[in-house]
Amino acid sequence: MLKEMSYAPDFALENQNGELVRLSDFSGKPLVLYFYPKDNTPGCTKEACSFRDDYSEYEKMSISIVGISPDSTVSHKNFQDKYSLPFTLLSDPGHQVASEYGVWGKKKRGGKEYEGIYRTTFIINGEGVITKVFEGVNPSDHGREVLAEVKKLF
Repeated sequence: MLKEMSYAPDFALENQNGELVRLSDFSGKPLVLYFYPKDNTPGCTKEACSFRDDYSEYEKMSISIVGISPDSTVSHKNFQDKYSLPFTLLSDPGHQVASEYGVWGKKKRGGKEYEGIYRTTFIINGEGVITKVFEGVNPSDHGREVLAEVKKLF
């Protein structure tokens, strides 16, 4: 996994509208980049809604929020519309970006092993440096937890 004070790798992924988005598009301002396993699942919905509920506070500080999962752009659009998510969702179907960030790997659930995304959030400053990494987050309070950290950092 990428560590704090390292540079975040650039990427180019499609958003919920089929538009190509790059990390470099956010150059010059802070970014909250969060990786989540799957649209419309209980934990991922709680996490997305926690960011949504505090979104105006992030906006006041000119901080963008971007979520990445392996789901399709169509799934992201439906998820965004269903929960009125005001931020960008990116599709990483081959999990290339998740792998580059070190958040793709073996997981266990119910005694079964499978590969998937480790729920992880990166705060990236305007110069592309990772200033904070949150691993194994609690989806319900995560938006507020990240907000408290960005208020300290920026």
